[in-house]
Amino acid sequence: MRKSILLAALSISSIVAFGQDAAVKEMQSQAARGGKTADTSKAKKVWKTGGTFSINFGQGGSRNWAAGAEKYSFSLATYASLYANRQIGKWSWDNTLDLGYAFVNTSSLGARKNDDKIDLFSKLGRNIAKDINLSVVGSFRSQFTDGTNYDYLGQGLKRRNSGFFAPAYFTLAPGIDIRPTSYFSVFISPLSARLIVVTNKPKSYYYQGGVIPAGGYELPLSTLYGVDPTREVRAEMGGFVSINFNKEVVKNVNYKSRLDLYSNYLTSYRFAATGPDQLAVTETKSQAKNVDVFWTNTISMKVNKWLQVTYNFDLIYDDDVKQFGPNKNSAGTQMRSLLGVGVAAKF
Repeated sequence: MRKSILLAALSISSIVAFGQDAAVKEMQSQAARGGKTADTSKAKKVWKTGGTFSINFGQGGSRNWAAGAEKYSFSLATYASLYANRQIGKWSWDNTLDLGYAFVNTSSLGARKNDDKIDLFSKLGRNIAKDINLSVVGSFRSQFTDGTNYDYLGQGLKRRNSGFFAPAYFTLAPGIDIRPTSYFSVFISPLSARLIVVTNKPKSYYYQGGVIPAGGYELPLSTLYGVDPTREVRAEMGGFVSINFNKEVVKNVNYKSRLDLYSNYLTSYRFAATGPDQLAVTETKSQAKNVDVFWTNTISMKVNKWLQVTYNFDLIYDDDVKQFGPNKNSAGTQMRSLLGVGVAAKF
C-alpha cells in the first residue's frame, strides 16, 4: 500500500512540478520581453476553479400491495465534480476530479452501494500549432469502499471483490492534444504507461487459505484484475486515446463525457488455483486488438437555482477483468446508470 501511494505521489508531483516550472519560465520570459507589472498581476490570477456538488434522494414504500412491492426503500447519491485550470502564454494545465457515492436500502436486501468512484484527470500542454498542443496526461481511478459479490459460488455467500486500491489505475501518457473548440478535445498517445494496483488485501479469500470445503480452491481477489497477489502491481505499455466533451447543449442542460481507450502492447497473465494459497501463472500473448474502454457520462438538467435532475451512465470493458459469463471467468461489458433528483450547488 505504501509503495502504491508513494508511486502515485511521485507521478502526480512530477506533473505538478513540471507544470509550475513551465509556468514560471513563461512568466520570466514575458518579463524579459518588457512585460509590465499589470501583466504580472494578471499572470498570478490565471487559475480558474470551480465545480458542482449534488445530493439526490429517493424513497418508496408499500403496505398490503397485492401486485408485490418493497415495503420500504431509500436511496441516496452524492456527486462532486471539481476543476482547476491554468493558462499562461502557450502553456495550459487542466485538472478535473469526479467523485461519486450512492447506495440503496431496501427491506428485503438491506443496504447496498450502487455507485462508487474516484476519478482524477490531469493534462499539461503547450501549444505548438493552431488547435494542437503537445501534452502529457496523468490519471488515477479507484473507489472509496469495498465492493461485494452477493452470490459467491452461486450459494448466496458474500465475498469482497473490490475496494480502495483494489484495484487502482494509474496512467501517464505523452502525446498530441487536438482542441478544435473550448468544449471538445482529442488526446492521442501512441506509447503510454499504465499501472494496475491491488495492494489493499489482494487475496481476500472467503474460506481459510482459499480452500473450498466442497472441493476446489479460490482465486485471490487481485487475479480478478489480472494482478499477481505476490506482486500487487501489473505494468502495461500501450496506446492511449482520451476524448473529452463538456458543454451546455441546450439552456440549463449540460452534457459532460469522457471516453478513454487503451490498447496494451505487453503480455498479460492468466491464473489458476492449484492448491491452498497456490497459483499457476501463465503468460498470454499481447492482445492489442482487445481495447480497454472507460466511458463516463453525466447529463445535468437544472430546474431552478437549487433543484437539479442528474443522469449518470458509465461503461467499462477491460479484457483482464474476468468475472463474468456462466463460469465467472470471462471478460464482459460493465454498465451502470443512475437517474436522480436532488439539491445541487455550483461554485
